Amino acid sequence: MLGWSAFKKGMNMGIVKTSRLIFEYIRRNEEGDVEGITRAVDRVNLDINAGEFVAILGHNGSGKSTLAKHLNAILDPTEGTVLVDGKDTTDENEIWNIRKTAGMVFQNPDNQIIGQIVEEDVGFGPENMGVETAKIWERVEKSLKSVGMYAYRHKSPNRLSGGQKQRVSIAGVLAMHPKCIILDEPTAMLDPNGRKEVIAAIKELNQKEGITIILITHYMDEAALADRVFVMDAGSIAMQGTPREVFSQIEKLKQLRLDVPQVTMLAYELQKKGVPLDAGILTIDELVGGLKACQLL
Repeated sequence: MLGWSAFKKGMNMGIVKTSRLIFEYIRRNEEGDVEGITRAVDRVNLDINAGEFVAILGHNGSGKSTLAKHLNAILDPTEGTVLVDGKDTTDENEIWNIRKTAGMVFQNPDNQIIGQIVEEDVGFGPENMGVETAKIWERVEKSLKSVGMYAYRHKSPNRLSGGQKQRVSIAGVLAMHPKCIILDEPTAMLDPNGRKEVIAAIKELNQKEGITIILITHYMDEAALADRVFVMDAGSIAMQGTPREVFSQIEKLKQLRLDVPQVTMLAYELQKKGVPLDAGILTIDELVGGLKACQLL
């Protein structure tokens, strides 16, 4: 039987599409007077397929978080269009359906968790949707199990670690049965263990559940796990491709004030010293294999 991870590679069903998306906001001084207009997103075209794991990179102020808010209809375009599962985000009659289709997870889980008990918090979304009680608890159980938090269902969120709280936030979105989850720097406030927990949960949801993942991040090692990477600069898409294609262009990434995964940089430095390694090495195993092929290990 063909597994989901293999099946999705043959799919070509767009779930998120932006066309010449522009977003501008008015800058005001402390007195409230208009100082000018800033274009935060500049003619962005995205076409993301169902089941993909996409990472969006960019330095602070590049527009990636502003773009993310358009994909959940939190912001409306100044110009251009955003379609989520074929629905226009400016259509007020479709806002609720869009937000059910594309759930949003934010950087700080404390801003998203509102329940006093974990299972109550996860059930809040389905309850607001009018899901019958028995179905709510089925969704709560499945969602918490999906992110490895079922054992904590009777705990107070206040007693959880940062990584555990973020996984509860993801479970709360999952319980609404989204086709897509947009995560806006979900590991930025976490320690290394918390980061690993959250990224492992995200990857599993993509590979086993077939949920489309759009991950906004500034961690290169997280982006290396994606199917495709988009790099933003000054509100525009500056680079795009597979992780290997993008991270092979180290000098261009430096110009965009971005790093690459540590193992990729190490391989690059070895290449400059004359070691004949392939470009765009992403994992330690690949580096070890390359060094063995060069008879250096």
